[in-house]
Amino acid sequence: MSSVQGLNVLWFIPTHGDGHYIGTTTGGRATDLAYLKQIAQAADSLGYYGVLLPTGKSCEDSWIVASALAPLTERLRYLVAVRPGLLSPTVAARMTSTLDRLSGGRLLINVVTGGDPVENRGDGLLLSHADRYALTKEFLDIYIPLLEGKTVTYKGQHLEVEDGRILYLPQQNPRPQLYFGGSSDAGIDVAVQTVDKYLTWAEPPQQVAEKINMVKRAAAKYGRKISFGIRLHVIVRETSEEAWKAADKLISHLDDNTIAAAQGVFKRMESVGQQRMAALHGGKRDKLEVSPNLWAGVGLVRGGAGTALVGDPKTVAQRINEYADLGIDSFIFSGYPHLEEAYRFAELVFPLLRLAHPTKLSSTNANMGPFGETIANIARPSELKVGQS
Repeated sequence: MSSVQGLNVLWFIPTHGDGHYIGTTTGGRATDLAYLKQIAQAADSLGYYGVLLPTGKSCEDSWIVASALAPLTERLRYLVAVRPGLLSPTVAARMTSTLDRLSGGRLLINVVTGGDPVENRGDGLLLSHADRYALTKEFLDIYIPLLEGKTVTYKGQHLEVEDGRILYLPQQNPRPQLYFGGSSDAGIDVAVQTVDKYLTWAEPPQQVAEKINMVKRAAAKYGRKISFGIRLHVIVRETSEEAWKAADKLISHLDDNTIAAAQGVFKRMESVGQQRMAALHGGKRDKLEVSPNLWAGVGLVRGGAGTALVGDPKTVAQRINEYADLGIDSFIFSGYPHLEEAYRFAELVFPLLRLAHPTKLSSTNANMGPFGETIANIARPSELKVGQS
């Protein structure tokens, strides 16, 4: 039986693009600051726990975007990437502490080691897969105590610091929570020694259960316990039929050449997690439902999280709870377009979940509901609970 008491649900800020379809310019939407502001403020007012900002050469810089959006929201947390090997751990600690204070303690940290060797070389990171994780461990051995107010002198294979310290500590005590995703043995070993939350992409529940048990066993060797989060997409509609039509529509402009080109890029990556995502569909359209209501269509052309929960509200909530029963307490969702799907998911599914955070930011004193357009200018609409017909 799961020990999870309540779920934290996060949304996604699409700084690498958004639209009505994937893998095409058709229905594409400009992701400028005005649009990203709309998504962040919607997530804030709807009651999402936080938002993930992606990282990499295909994205706007996550730190700068989070710094721009944080003052425009009230309680939304920002999950921002730290990249060992691209940044000094001491400088990263100062950046972390500053943004945590300026956001009022609303910063979360996503430790990203990186899986595309071509992109890594372009960023000046020329280490092998194993050496990158060794570097990550050294980085965290310096970064974490700095954030907790300690003075650090450290000499490792890749990093060396003498009398390192930061003068201004984070608002959160002892520091912002650290998230980490890595499916290789080396990645898991680093995660269980250092971070607070282990992230996985959404595979069928049995595979996720196997990974969680593996991570728990690895953590136990170090006398540690770790919590778990999952990253996936969602396509929810009032009926299952509508949801599956929306899934088909999302990839309706994809051609075989685009899929083949994307899969070729994924094959060169060293990320075990990316390899596991690609194996779910094999680059083919014919068997995309890889588990009940778990659809792998997004992964045909999108790197990273490539699966989505598809269905009506009750079914999607049921599948979420199946993952929660495995011990997952944090869910990072996204959907296309991200503004509209943020509303759909919150309005249709939030009432069916056991959430650890409140779901309304604004006062409803001006309009106490039930909500909807006034009928004939004189009557409020009747209230219909989710799932009733």
